[in-house]
Amino acid sequence: MGEEAATVTQSLLGRRGHGGGGQLQTVSSVTTTLVLSTFVAACISFGFGCVMGYSSPTQSAIMEDLDLSIAEFSLFGSMLNIGSILGALVSGRTTDLLGRKCTMWVLNLFYIMGWFAIAFAKVPWLLDAGRLLLGFRNGIAGYLVPLYVAEITPKNLRGRFSGLVQTMGVIGLSMMYIIGPFFSWRILALIVIIPSPLQLPLLFFIPESPRWLANVGREKEFEKALLSLRGEKVNIFEEATTIKDYTESLKCFSWGGILDLFQRKYAHPLIIGIGLMALQHSGGANAYAYYSGVIFVSAGLSKYIGLSTLAVVEILMSLLDTSLIDKFLHVEYASAASSLEYHSFYSYHKQDYNWWGERTPILALISIWLYMGSYQVGMEGIPWIIVAEIFSINIKGAAGSISSLIGNLFSWIVSYNFNFLFQWSSAGTFFIFSAICGLNAIFAATMVPETKGRTLEEIQASLTSI
Repeated sequence: MGEEAATVTQSLLGRRGHGGGGQLQTVSSVTTTLVLSTFVAACISFGFGCVMGYSSPTQSAIMEDLDLSIAEFSLFGSMLNIGSILGALVSGRTTDLLGRKCTMWVLNLFYIMGWFAIAFAKVPWLLDAGRLLLGFRNGIAGYLVPLYVAEITPKNLRGRFSGLVQTMGVIGLSMMYIIGPFFSWRILALIVIIPSPLQLPLLFFIPESPRWLANVGREKEFEKALLSLRGEKVNIFEEATTIKDYTESLKCFSWGGILDLFQRKYAHPLIIGIGLMALQHSGGANAYAYYSGVIFVSAGLSKYIGLSTLAVVEILMSLLDTSLIDKFLHVEYASAASSLEYHSFYSYHKQDYNWWGERTPILALISIWLYMGSYQVGMEGIPWIIVAEIFSINIKGAAGSISSLIGNLFSWIVSYNFNFLFQWSSAGTFFIFSAICGLNAIFAATMVPETKGRTLEEIQASLTSI
């Protein structure tokens, strides 16, 4: 297989080099196709953030208009995670069968239908159905977007482009915080549909993932896609040969089913994927994303001031250099744990002793800024990127589905139970989240490998010893 791949690639490169009349580059640069493909993925990520942030500024209005109780709204909030669990169950298999690009078409249909269901809901069940559809879309998108970006970008640009795509998710969530209070919840649902139809025409102009094409044996399309992503003047011979040889070698080991994950050589990456997802989604981030309006009001703050300033902090922090995220992921978890400890401390003294008086709301606001800032710098997107990087192509679908399923299951537990825990004890709730973030810091420091500057094949081979 390696000899055949080399022959095909050399022949194609020979034609390119003869027509160009110059020396081919060995380092990949930014191309129009790569930027456009990443932008499409970023649009999906933006919609992901809009879905996540929708319930926070609209909670009181929806409860009032549809006469919902706390339990009913908690069900609405958690329906996003129920849908995400269902989406996670099929995310790996769907992206493997349909391909990355075709799956994007399907996601847009679910996105549009979900928002229309919410915008025109007159009864709670239709509201929940729309949220379920959006959750199903997010469950697949959370796995697909970092996977596609990781597979199309060269190793010298992968971290930067992955970080920018994750930033678009933060911008989507932050936009909900900023504009949400100024629109009715129905109009807001219609507004966030707009990016989807604008993105659809662009899908005609982006390539399928070269690694997926290589895995399914579509060699001519693989060569064409890789060249369009790397550029006419880049020598893709070594990269193309490595991808094909590695993909072919994996087929000798397994067929990529669920049972293959339980082989001993896959234990390390599977523990990393499941551990990161479980701990990340148990640390309270979804509670802040879904119900931050209620948290701000309980701290004695204006909901709009709290949400708008939080949006600014999240955007600024998400723009930090991605290389720092890769290196100091465990530090961000530790920072988040400390922030939650401060928040629970202030909540405890405000409720029981009122030691801090008028300063308590400001201290609570700062602690929330620190927590969400830490979350956006490393905790929000990097676990998804790592999951997309550490699993080899033959088990990527099954492993990604399981990791995503576990993460969304813990997200549902947090999102459904948060309002009840918050009524029981706000301080106790944040203490629990703080302890989980502390565990996550230890896990990231001891288990997660450095992936910066390494090809996907190098990362995966080092973890599985293939």
